[in-house]
Amino acid sequence: MKIAVSGLNNTDNPAPGIPVIKSLRSEHTLIGLSYDANEPGNYMGLCEKTYLMPYPSLGIEELKKQLAHIKEKSQIDAVIPNLDAELPLYIKYQKELETELGIKLCLPSLENFELRNKNKLDALSEKLAIRHPKTFEISSIEELAKCAEETGFPLMVKGNYYKAYMSHNLDSAVEHFYKISNEWGFPVLVQEVVSGEELNLVGVGNGKGELKGAVAIKKLTTTDIGKIWTGVTLQNQKLMDIAKDFVAQTGWNGPFELECIMAGNGDIFLIEINPRFPAWVYFATEIGINLPKMVVDIMQGIDMPPQLEYPQNKLYVRYTAELVTDFSDLMKLLSTKEL
Repeated sequence: MKIAVSGLNNTDNPAPGIPVIKSLRSEHTLIGLSYDANEPGNYMGLCEKTYLMPYPSLGIEELKKQLAHIKEKSQIDAVIPNLDAELPLYIKYQKELETELGIKLCLPSLENFELRNKNKLDALSEKLAIRHPKTFEISSIEELAKCAEETGFPLMVKGNYYKAYMSHNLDSAVEHFYKISNEWGFPVLVQEVVSGEELNLVGVGNGKGELKGAVAIKKLTTTDIGKIWTGVTLQNQKLMDIAKDFVAQTGWNGPFELECIMAGNGDIFLIEINPRFPAWVYFATEIGINLPKMVVDIMQGIDMPPQLEYPQNKLYVRYTAELVTDFSDLMKLLSTKEL
């Protein structure tokens, strides 16, 4: 297949696109979809071609127009979108993109996508019989102060869709409240902080209630914004059962990531569900669980047995590298919107 993949940023805040491409390039031809000509993935030589995409805020018609152009020029068969900002468009209009443009997708339903919104995780966690940190929806400083009095510090101040900041006192909480509300609107979420080990699980559901593959990792070190820098694989049956239950109850289709905290007593708290691959997904590929390939198999109607066993104590280490290319490549991408 010829597959278009978005999310080509590969700096210290990497997107999932490059790991997905590296997982698929031995068997498929890859096309890069980029929202910024400066993204390193445009110049890494991993794709047959890259195209600049219209920003998701421009709406479905602009997206369809560019995808039709790419379909005509590069004959793509499928798209794997990897960015939070673009997913609502692809999910809402996935049937339209498949029927009108013949582009295969492997994405959850709009209902499932909205089910894992941060302000709905309480209900989903209860349904899955998993704990969730105490969370409040607020829209004023008065409510913020009341929540702070109830939860104590530190606490998390979050946007309903994006961004999260830890606050250690009321002044920083107020600052983060205004920062998030000005950028993302209301409601703003206030959440108690749960202490423990940070566990993440990446998996793929087949849309029929079956977990086709999964890998769990414990974060060892992170960047200033919480991105994993080193981690180690682990087998936690309780976490794996949660993933199986999540997929079975929702009928989730495609990739997802569970972000959890394991308290000292072994209780697992669900913090967030990402409806896409994380940037560390190539680690799973390297230890024998190729999750992007499973997504392509689902697109093609290939039913393979689940892969849930993988080696423990494998160390993940992220590193940076330098690349030299010609400035004319950047100028060409900016002027023609393709490279």
